[in-house]
Amino acid sequence: MTIAIDSLRPAGGGAALFQGFEHGAQTSFFVVTSRPGGGAQKHRHPYEEIFVILDGEIEVIVDGQREMISGGSIRVIPPRAWHQFTNRSARPCLMVNIHSSPRLIQEDWADLVRDPEGGSAGDIS
Repeated sequence: MTIAIDSLRPAGGGAALFQGFEHGAQTSFFVVTSRPGGGAQKHRHPYEEIFVILDGEIEVIVDGQREMISGGSIRVIPPRAWHQFTNRSARPCLMVNIHSSPRLIQEDWADLVRDPEGGSAGDIS
């Protein structure tokens, strides 16, 4: 089976999301082109996530630790680690964010702050 990446993008544009369960696969991923200043807000997953930076540079914060990651690098985000990324460069960053799950499960920090009893993904403990 071959899938066009553009067919996985939302109608309004944005990152392409491959949900493994929709295609009989055990892994999910995003294909992200992050424009300067773009990125993802603080969130976490119950499984590890792997960032594969193909081109450009991003700032990643994992459990409060900040680092810059450039094209040709891989960063493993541990399970349940709060993380976020921002493109701090002047050009787009191309990356693939791999989720070791057939279905994306995500808890957003902003939701947890608004509702301390739950989050967008429910209980991921």
